[in-house]
Amino acid sequence: MRAEHGDSFSRWKAAGRWKPGPRFTALGRGLLDLILPPRAFDGEPALTPGLSAGAWSRIVFLDGPVCDGCGAPFPFDQGEPLCALCLARPRAFARARAACLYDEHSRDLVLKLKHADRTDLSGLFARWISRAAPDLLDEADAVVPVPIHAARLLRRRYNQAAEIARPLARAAGRPYLADALVRRRDTASQGGKSADGRRRNVAAAFAVPGRKQPLIEGKRVLLVDDVLTTGATAEGCARALLAAGASAVDLTVVARVTEMRSRPI
Repeated sequence: MRAEHGDSFSRWKAAGRWKPGPRFTALGRGLLDLILPPRAFDGEPALTPGLSAGAWSRIVFLDGPVCDGCGAPFPFDQGEPLCALCLARPRAFARARAACLYDEHSRDLVLKLKHADRTDLSGLFARWISRAAPDLLDEADAVVPVPIHAARLLRRRYNQAAEIARPLARAAGRPYLADALVRRRDTASQGGKSADGRRRNVAAAFAVPGRKQPLIEGKRVLLVDDVLTTGATAEGCARALLAAGASAVDLTVVARVTEMRSRPI
């Protein structure tokens, strides 16, 4: 008799009847919100996950005209797709987009993901990038995060760029290549270095392992990182991907600075 009941329960469970329906789930979520009201990522009360209205209004999202090459904002539509710097010195990556400016309002959120184990922010940042770079996502054949060295990964336990790239690729329906690009040496922090110093710091630091090259050859790769400062790290990654046979490399980041900064990020 017990065996018959067990078989019936197994069939009932396999049929999926043990899962709560959407109405029950919504009711449970509503009751939970009454007991424990949700809070925004910036710590303020919120009706939905994300930022509070005040914090959202302070983030400078880059919705207007931007340089196609580096994502720098233009004060107005000047008819030229590239800024003066990109015209004077073409970069290894073809195009770049940033979701917002890196300033006193976005910095805390970015640093929470990078240094404070706030990986719950990665989905929010992925949505911001999806909104800022739909064309780059549409044309991408694969999504690759900027890697960190194994020693740093052991200390930090996660790669913030990978945490953003994973949900971004999933939402866009693009292959996510977690380890197609590696950092061969544990470079010093880029904070406080000049543009030339940053380029020297990451020179030849990145590579595509031989077994991963077939995944890269002939593909337009979308490179993902958290912050764009001078572009030295992104260029080092792009060169390694191009050397492995990528047809082109585009870049997306959560935030970009408008000028060189000396403080660590």
